[in-house]
Amino acid sequence: MTGRLEGKAGIIVGAGQTAGETIGNGRAASLLFAREGARVLLVDRDMQSAEETAAMISQEGDAAGAKGAAEPFEADWTKADQCAAYAAACVDAFGRIDFLHNNVGIGAGDASVLKLEEDVFDRILTVNLKGCLLSCKAVLPVMREQQSGSIVNISSIAAVASTPLTAYKISKLGMNALGQSLANSNARHGIRVNTIMPGLMDTPMAIEIAAEQMGITRDELRAARDRSVPLRGKQGTAWDIARAALFLHSDEAGFISGVVLPVDGGQSARVG
Repeated sequence: MTGRLEGKAGIIVGAGQTAGETIGNGRAASLLFAREGARVLLVDRDMQSAEETAAMISQEGDAAGAKGAAEPFEADWTKADQCAAYAAACVDAFGRIDFLHNNVGIGAGDASVLKLEEDVFDRILTVNLKGCLLSCKAVLPVMREQQSGSIVNISSIAAVASTPLTAYKISKLGMNALGQSLANSNARHGIRVNTIMPGLMDTPMAIEIAAEQMGITRDELRAARDRSVPLRGKQGTAWDIARAALFLHSDEAGFISGVVLPVDGGQSARVG
């Protein structure tokens, strides 16, 4: 631990995870931020999963003297009142909101344009894009009053790469645009807004559900995904995303705002 978030407090939305044999992006970020001294409000629609993340942080702190503190909070970020509730809860618990880490996304049922059902399109855009907007909107008044803050939104290289997933791609491209718009409109308040585009990652959401849907083993799916990654022919992990986010939320990135950062082992560079 180097204390890169020492003295900071903030919110991680999507701090739980899909069940699986690896760690998800939200949980990895939660653990890493706490290790680096942050106090974190762990928001998830699945309270039990958020509580599991909080327990892991507590256990690490007991074992290794970690400086961070964590509080679980149940909320659905597609509801404006619930976003406002977790912003208020962070202020109540920690006195401020130094960072907001938005890590929520779905893609189930997505398809090519001719096969995509209208209700699926609406659901994916609501969860992935509207939820992100509402979450950012909820914390901005606090950050503006502080005249400081960092927001990192987790998008996907699907926003810029070829994919048969129509709604998912549109939602993630919208997140990229939202981040840049927020960066421009809040820069004078000292608020930084950046976006991370993960590539192919070995996380439960990416592997467990897809393998079941495709009728293949997890290892078969991993091997197929590995072959698409230029860097060592290996997918990334949730820790790769968490480390990039840690940098963007830290004071080391104090002059960085409005960027859209691929964390993908060179995959988007190959595409162009």
